[in-house]
Amino acid sequence: MPIDPAKAVAAEPRSAEISWDHKDVQLYHLGLGAGIPATDPDELRYTLESRLHVLPSFATVAGAGMGVVGGLSAPGIDIDLAAVLHGGQTVTLHRPVPVSGRAVSTSRVAAVYDKGKAAVLVLRSEASDADGPLWTSDAQIFVRGEGGWGGDRGPSERLALPDRAPDAAVERPIREEQALLYRLSGDWNPLHADPEFAKLAGFDRPILHGLCSYGMTLKAVVDTVLGGDVARVRSYRTRFAGIVFPGETLRIRMWAGDGRVQVAVTAVERDDAPVLADTLVEHS
Repeated sequence: MPIDPAKAVAAEPRSAEISWDHKDVQLYHLGLGAGIPATDPDELRYTLESRLHVLPSFATVAGAGMGVVGGLSAPGIDIDLAAVLHGGQTVTLHRPVPVSGRAVSTSRVAAVYDKGKAAVLVLRSEASDADGPLWTSDAQIFVRGEGGWGGDRGPSERLALPDRAPDAAVERPIREEQALLYRLSGDWNPLHADPEFAKLAGFDRPILHGLCSYGMTLKAVVDTVLGGDVARVRSYRTRFAGIVFPGETLRIRMWAGDGRVQVAVTAVERDDAPVLADTLVEHS
């Protein structure tokens, strides 16, 4: 079997030094659609170095997301990358992400689950700097065709949305060139840029990165529910439920209460097709 769960989980963690500065943060924010209107004081917090704060989802690209890359090449894992899907993402913040920094990122396979027709790898990346832990990031990676060995199925938690109207709802347009800008933060998969490659993958045109939708959604929650204060975010998780194309519009509905915001994200132009599901922001 291309995946040896025991060997993968028991493998020694891999560590690498990562660094970032205000330009990396600004580029990431611009890739999420920040800066419209360009002179809006609320947007300048994402784009102007003298006022800059860091959206916590930046943790998924800091150091070019080495946790996922390292995890897929870990001992005990020999898979066809064409069978890989990013199924979900969780980021837990231990303190606010600094505008510039240098840290050690330690990556490992935290778990391997048997979903029958697929395996799920939980790739964990933990970043710490001289002052201590910064964040823990878990990527849930589906590997089609690699399940069925009788292993632990793992958690299958689903979040039922509240049976009431959302407390807030916003729409966020995706610019035609947004995937081209977002990929400069480190995800060079041609699926998001090359029409011919997208057709080979079964899409009529390139799709937006799931982690771009993830970041756009967190920005909407911070700006709409959390008073623009990124430091209030404690953790953020989602399940990637569907695709979205550049040029489409995200509809982001939010239900707030008791230190948490539940979120549902859909594609407006495709009859509210699901994009992100089981999405939760926990905050102070």
